[in-house]
Amino acid sequence: MAEVTQRLHIDWTRCDGRGLCTELLPDVLTRDDWGYPLARKAAREPLVPGESLKYAKAAVKRCPRLALRLLPTVETEARQTKCE
Repeated sequence: MAEVTQRLHIDWTRCDGRGLCTELLPDVLTRDDWGYPLARKAAREPLVPGESLKYAKAAVKRCPRLALRLLPTVETEARQTKCE
């Protein structure tokens, strides 16, 4: 059975490091020395856990530079087993 999750895409050409997304998603993102968001798990497009999805949606909606997007991703059981 496949579980649908979301990944967070950051458009680096738009982001100016204000940090609102890192405040709303502290379990997914951290900041670099200049305030730009970094994924905590060093992923290019970090997965957003289900319990953080409402905060991710708020971050996308409130980003002053429209630099964030949520993208669907499908995680299958076989793929999850390989990662463990």
